[in-house]
Amino acid sequence: MNTTPRPYREDFPHRVQIVEVGTRDGFQAVEGWIPTDTKAQILKALIAAGLRHFEATSFVSPRAVPQLRDGAGLLAELGVPEGVTLSALVPNLRGAEAAIAAGAGGLVVFVSASESHNLKNLNRSRGESLAALQAISDRAAEARMPVQGAIATAFGCPFEGDVPVAAVLKIAQAYHAIGIRRVTLGDTTGMATPSLVRQRVQALNAELPDMEVALHFHNTRGLGLANVMAGLDAGVWIYESSVGGLGGCPFAPGATGNICTEDLVYLLHECGIETGVDLDALCAVARQVEQVIGRPLPGQVMKAGQRLQTAPMESVRTACG
Repeated sequence: MNTTPRPYREDFPHRVQIVEVGTRDGFQAVEGWIPTDTKAQILKALIAAGLRHFEATSFVSPRAVPQLRDGAGLLAELGVPEGVTLSALVPNLRGAEAAIAAGAGGLVVFVSASESHNLKNLNRSRGESLAALQAISDRAAEARMPVQGAIATAFGCPFEGDVPVAAVLKIAQAYHAIGIRRVTLGDTTGMATPSLVRQRVQALNAELPDMEVALHFHNTRGLGLANVMAGLDAGVWIYESSVGGLGGCPFAPGATGNICTEDLVYLLHECGIETGVDLDALCAVARQVEQVIGRPLPGQVMKAGQRLQTAPMESVRTACG
């Protein structure tokens, strides 16, 4: 019997690119040190499961995010597998220089849509962050390294509340002006809703039609996958997620995990959308990550299994009375 789902909507993207951010956004909030070789083993297992795009680490101050102080060592241990992109998050020119020297496959620069979060997250104003972008772009061009832009708190700020669409567009326009053609809208503390997703994606498409939009959701208020459906409806085909649902910005109150990669893959497959990912293998990696960090993770599919996974009747007691 053919169990492949028919497309949920014919106008949805037929294939989605997943960017795995677990070893960066996920691990940054883990307090106990995770050895570099363990991080490398997890990345290799995620690659074996079919994932090809990663925000693997960051080159930020080790005082700010001590868990990621081994970015160069991690990339050195992994190398650059063929067909795999290992990008690095960089806050400034110094971080960009370090990522380039370490052999990263791409740079991700980031600015918050709200002034308050930018001050907490980068210890500088938005204006200062935007002014520093040109030097990073120039250095990346010299190294022939692609640069992507991310906008934190794109759907709301834990300090200021609502974030105007104009603030998001201003940062996207600054990225566009220095040649960046992919921007990720980051839902840093899970404040996105389907209506906000639709509004912001439509505004970006109207203002910068040649800018590719990616979406990065957190499941803080339980709307992560609902927001993915809104993104698909708006034509977005690139999503960032974290194995097991790890994650949370250490510089934002109430921040919790990213949307879970296994749950995202399950949703997409059930909508008839290709990802190139082996879901069973991915769930096995998520369970491995649980063991590494020593606590349960919020991912659901790794616990429940896929929709048509069955169990023998004798494995459950029969009701009496």
